[in-house]
Amino acid sequence: MIHTVKRTLAMLFVAVFGSALLYNCEPETDSLGEQLFIDGAAEGNVTSYDLIAYNIDNHDTIRSDAGRLVSLVNTNTSYSAAVLGAFSEGQFGMQKASFLTQLRMSTDNFNFGTTPKVDSVVLIIKPTPVVDSLVTRPVKDENLLVGNETVPVSTTIKSYPTDYSFKYGKMKLGPGGTHTLLHINVDEVTTFLDGNDPNFKRSNLVVSTGAALGSTVFDGTVTAKTITKKSDNSTLFTSDAGIRIPLNKNFFQTMILDKNGKPELMDAANFTRHFKGIKLSVTETDGYLLQFSPNDMELVMYYTNEVNNNGTITRPQSNFKFLLTGNVGNARFGQYEYNRTGSAWANASSTINESEGDAKLYMQGMGGPSVGVKIPDATITTLKKLYQNDKAAIVNAKIRIFTDAASWSNNYRRTNNNFSILPIDKKDPATEVLTSSGFIADINAGFTWLKSYDLDKNPTYYDFTITKTVKDIVEGTAENKTLLINIGQFISTGTSFLGYKYTTRSFATERGVYVGSDKTNPNRIQLKIIYGTKK
Repeated sequence: MIHTVKRTLAMLFVAVFGSALLYNCEPETDSLGEQLFIDGAAEGNVTSYDLIAYNIDNHDTIRSDAGRLVSLVNTNTSYSAAVLGAFSEGQFGMQKASFLTQLRMSTDNFNFGTTPKVDSVVLIIKPTPVVDSLVTRPVKDENLLVGNETVPVSTTIKSYPTDYSFKYGKMKLGPGGTHTLLHINVDEVTTFLDGNDPNFKRSNLVVSTGAALGSTVFDGTVTAKTITKKSDNSTLFTSDAGIRIPLNKNFFQTMILDKNGKPELMDAANFTRHFKGIKLSVTETDGYLLQFSPNDMELVMYYTNEVNNNGTITRPQSNFKFLLTGNVGNARFGQYEYNRTGSAWANASSTINESEGDAKLYMQGMGGPSVGVKIPDATITTLKKLYQNDKAAIVNAKIRIFTDAASWSNNYRRTNNNFSILPIDKKDPATEVLTSSGFIADINAGFTWLKSYDLDKNPTYYDFTITKTVKDIVEGTAENKTLLINIGQFISTGTSFLGYKYTTRSFATERGVYVGSDKTNPNRIQLKIIYGTKK
């Protein structure tokens, strides 16, 4: 339905923009808008057009190798993100995330000394803590072996809940809480993780595992520990807040210390084929998904070795850290599993209608479904006639998409920026892989292209601004392409986007159900156009 906006709105456009109609802070005169203000004022109009919006089945797979697990890039470094956990619900079914990584010696061909022996090994994962929610446990006094001496020490443990922003799913803690615990497992990987092999770039990769290295129960909190010597209050040990997982010391004795001075530890090429990597997974199939930084992980081996000091034999303790970061070339992958049986998406994926659109739209990160949106050719024809015959100037064009109130769950976290939009340039008929060659025109122009409204309500809605995109189509300088909308935002450099190919979709845990091309629903997805015409 078309209705007339008050004359004051049109006059305001004239006062602000003069003889040129601008979009946001666009500095150049727009040829569509220029005609509007020649020799007089204008009237503004608002109209809505139905869109063809349909689901895209990505077959539960996505690029999830190290290069796709980047969350932020700046001039100094890059930050990565990985996902661990599992979450099940009725709309999308079960989604389970594991993480695989190589590790390297911090020093090649390191000399561990004479008859080295492992004391303990620990893996530390560091999810983001809520630092202002500190809980300090009572100080524990005990005796600790330091070198060859047993000394009285005090141990202080501080606990923090992990940041809610990095958890997704069933997270209720305390009395009456459900699925609050995650049993985290660490296993040896026995398949060589070749980061250059295309078979190891996608989230449905298959690898073999060997020895079970360790496990822990994660209750949603991370702990920091400080051990001080009681005699002089000097610090003997300190650790950042994290999840500490004790690992099998006998495995590391055999795999590392018993190979002291041998070719297996000589360099990275030998080592990554000797000790091929580790896998982090959870036992559960329902709970929540936890984001963490793999660059912050630590794997520390504590060991002793024999030292002869003028005939006196001692075994001082040392520690050795393995490198888990990506900047040294470790291959790393997100491994994702799905069970869609009985879910709403399983039913919807079998009836996708690209010609007329789908009534409900499903979007999910980490290889889940996407949405395609097409402006009908008849609508473009109508807009071209307005431009040619009525000297119409498009002031604003946006895709408005509502959440589906009936399908929305309290487990779905609404976000105002965790989407991306790209034009679809090609679809491979064999693999169904979609490709794009760049951003939409509005993003290239630096415009604010995404806004959210009423995120605390159900339904809520999002506006994707495509003003310049539509103008270019109507003017005949661009073709009417289907637009691809995904969960997962474009990766930032701090001042701009890294590039159209790079989004957080590979580790985005959010999902949602939205209203599609359902003509009986007043909240159906639509193209909202504001345009002006001469009086």
